[in-house]
Amino acid sequence: MNDDSLDDNKLITERKDKLSELRKKGNPYPNNIKPSVSAIELLELYGNYDNIELEQLNSKFKICGRLMAKRVMGKLSFLRIDDGSGIIQLCLKKDFIGEEAYSFMKSLDVGDILTSEGSLFRTKTNELSIRSITLGLISKCLRPLPEKFHGIADQELRNRRRYLDLITSEASKKVFTTRFHIIRAIRDWFHSKGYLEVETPMMHPIAGGASARPFVTHHNSLDMDLFLRIAPELYLKRLIVGGYPKVFEINRSFRNEGVSTQHNPEFTMLESYEAYADYHSYMDLVEELFSAIAKILDKESLMYQENEIKLSEPFVRIPLESLLISHIKLITQENVRNIEVLRGIAKDSEIKLTSDWGLGKIQLELFEALIEASLKQPTFVIDYPVEVSPLARKKDTDPFLTDRFELFIAGREIANGFSELNDPEDQASRFTDQVSKLEAGDSEAMLFDFDYIRALEYGMPPAAGLGIGIDRMVMLFCDAATIKDVILFPHMRAEKF
Repeated sequence: MNDDSLDDNKLITERKDKLSELRKKGNPYPNNIKPSVSAIELLELYGNYDNIELEQLNSKFKICGRLMAKRVMGKLSFLRIDDGSGIIQLCLKKDFIGEEAYSFMKSLDVGDILTSEGSLFRTKTNELSIRSITLGLISKCLRPLPEKFHGIADQELRNRRRYLDLITSEASKKVFTTRFHIIRAIRDWFHSKGYLEVETPMMHPIAGGASARPFVTHHNSLDMDLFLRIAPELYLKRLIVGGYPKVFEINRSFRNEGVSTQHNPEFTMLESYEAYADYHSYMDLVEELFSAIAKILDKESLMYQENEIKLSEPFVRIPLESLLISHIKLITQENVRNIEVLRGIAKDSEIKLTSDWGLGKIQLELFEALIEASLKQPTFVIDYPVEVSPLARKKDTDPFLTDRFELFIAGREIANGFSELNDPEDQASRFTDQVSKLEAGDSEAMLFDFDYIRALEYGMPPAAGLGIGIDRMVMLFCDAATIKDVILFPHMRAEKF
């Protein structure tokens, strides 16, 4: 991919020629320049000062940042500098700064990174500005920036050149600042609840913890294949066995699946586990966590893709089978577990099934194809079939189902949690079933983790666990239509140079 126009190439050549001239006078990339203040600090500290108060300061301030706009008016010029915290205006008077510095300023290009020192004052339009007495170049910008007011129109280019997107788009920068605030809020919240933040391996000898196709790599010294983790779940539950009652981790997971508006091969996950909790208490935890984040962001209700989402009210909790009965006309309480009836409905709805799928898998497929997208308000779908929940505890009242929930908001899954299966014999049986599916061609089925079974045989207390996709949560709070808009550097097809 090479979208540089002939005009851009001409400008790049001109800027490189300027750089060559600068090199003759010294190093155009100095490393001994440090600002004394940021733009936001100046605005916060002195934003209410008038000119008399600013003059009484009798202080000089050094600012460093990127030149975003330049206005030359004879012997008076104005430069707008973005230092990452905000924008501050520099005022340069030829008689004040000197002939040499003023001429140098004329040769600067938008995008150059500059340093300037001066005192504060207010212009005739009452804008807080720096009256510059020095001006220097720190780093030359060799490529022209996109037009500031429109930024990068090409969505692919925005995702591929995120650095350029951040330079030119305050909206993009705000999204990622919000993302990092959300992650910090999650971390602070779990710390406040007595959870211990831990780190578990990102390369696993056995792919497990979720149903997904893994990435495979090879360790040369050990001469063994390893899998980039698809979930940290089985390691975190080993810590519950080991005696840590409340743990959580925020880190990367990897799944070798297609790229879409909701999927990226590398993504950020929150997972937490607590001894002596169950899936009901963990639904309460999720509600409390979302409410806390919403309050921090001042978004107890928010608009997502033109739909108002209410986070301050209790989330609906409804069994998966109840949704099938209420949303699909031909399904009743009497036939919701009739596999032939469900196969017929799937066929009529043009939903492709395979012959080896059992009742539980077909129920889930009908839900995902016909119902999931309609769940706009926060909804806990509960009581999933055992067949599609290989790590969740069976319900005491109905062994066909598990004590599991998934949270849906704006028609997509945001969180998954359940009461943990701590019976080693039941878990071993489920792993065996997963291996059979894997051998039959299901690339997302799990392997048999013998060490995890051994850990359970030492005894794991009753517990509940949770996984939340951070990227999808950020999409929700930032009203982002695609996951690529909330990941700084999303994976894309290789670029051709």
